[in-house]
Amino acid sequence: MQPTEDFQPQPSAEDSFLELLVETLDGLDESSRGQFLRQFFHTLAQVDLTSEQSIETWAQILQRRNQFSDSLGKKVSLKTALVDVLSSARTLRLPILIEYDDLKKLQINAATDALTGLQNRRLFDEYFDKELNRAKRYGHQLAIVILDLHKLKEVNDRYGHLQGDQVLQMAAATLRRTLRASDFAFRIGGDEFAVLLPQTDPEQALTLCRRVRSQYESELEPLAIDVGVTLDFGVAVHPQEGDQKSVLMGLADKKLYELKASGREPSRVVPLESHPPRETPPAAPPQRTTPPATQPGPTVVSNVVSNAVPHFVPVPASGPSLRSDHRKWERVSLAGTKAHAVLADGSQKTAKVIDLSYGGVALLLEGADDLPAQFNAVLHVPILPPVRVVLHKVHSSRLEGGRVRVGCSFVS
Repeated sequence: MQPTEDFQPQPSAEDSFLELLVETLDGLDESSRGQFLRQFFHTLAQVDLTSEQSIETWAQILQRRNQFSDSLGKKVSLKTALVDVLSSARTLRLPILIEYDDLKKLQINAATDALTGLQNRRLFDEYFDKELNRAKRYGHQLAIVILDLHKLKEVNDRYGHLQGDQVLQMAAATLRRTLRASDFAFRIGGDEFAVLLPQTDPEQALTLCRRVRSQYESELEPLAIDVGVTLDFGVAVHPQEGDQKSVLMGLADKKLYELKASGREPSRVVPLESHPPRETPPAAPPQRTTPPATQPGPTVVSNVVSNAVPHFVPVPASGPSLRSDHRKWERVSLAGTKAHAVLADGSQKTAKVIDLSYGGVALLLEGADDLPAQFNAVLHVPILPPVRVVLHKVHSSRLEGGRVRVGCSFVS
């Protein structure tokens, strides 16, 4: 077979590295780019240049490559141009390009936000495209969350920018601790964050957002900031609410600002220090017409089966009632899941958990309600690890088929 004029040899490892270097440097600001290039040329040629001279020399190398490529009618490697420029300036002394550790630092600086350590806007755009394509290919759900640090400007004005930076860093730390290994968190603006949640349905995404918000507010308490800092959020899910990146981003952003404009606090749910893997979303549960089963009880305290597992947050004994603060006690429906409670009354009887709230649970029993006024149980819920709790029976109602619905509140 005769070679054609279009044949191009595979690039060498050095050429591939230099092309990566060009792309990575484009993502850095001028100050970072100048500092890196100064070290780069010092390592390469043992010559000391200022940051400005280093940037200028790099621009000359890129320009020289374009000139060679135009005159020869084919792509010329960056290595050729680099050697030509440095040789012409009589500065090329040592054929070493870069140390591996320096390359890793450059890659990290180009991909992460310096203040929070989260991945930056550039990586967010890349990961969003990749995860959305994956979700379309395999028919999975993908949730996009936009979060806004509420009242950051007021913190900066009243307490200074160092304090503002601290609350930003704490928000990032909360996201890192709460998300699964398969989730992705980014800082995409001054006070804005974004989270990608693969294989996550709308209810699971909202539950996670409320948990992040509640956990963040708890961690801010030692700072004694009298501003009301919190995390507002907006959620959009593929494919239910769109299959295009721009549509999902626009919808999540719209929901975020609707929440901010409403002036209402989103409901709080059980905050966790970690976010265990979520199960495959079940089929949509049937609509329930029965009245709410749970009422806020006394202080919510639970003993966790494993010391490594987080605990429920206490509910003030003098807190508002379910009717007066509906959103605070919003229930998470668990109908259609495998959620259940093992009743520790000696019989090891099992009851279905049909919903969970900040103040208690609703159980579904087969047969007569022979539960005492107060009893122990171990909850097995998809979004939580097994948790040992003490429950107080608030009321019960008989349903068709001999089943009984029992509303319980958590007690000390």
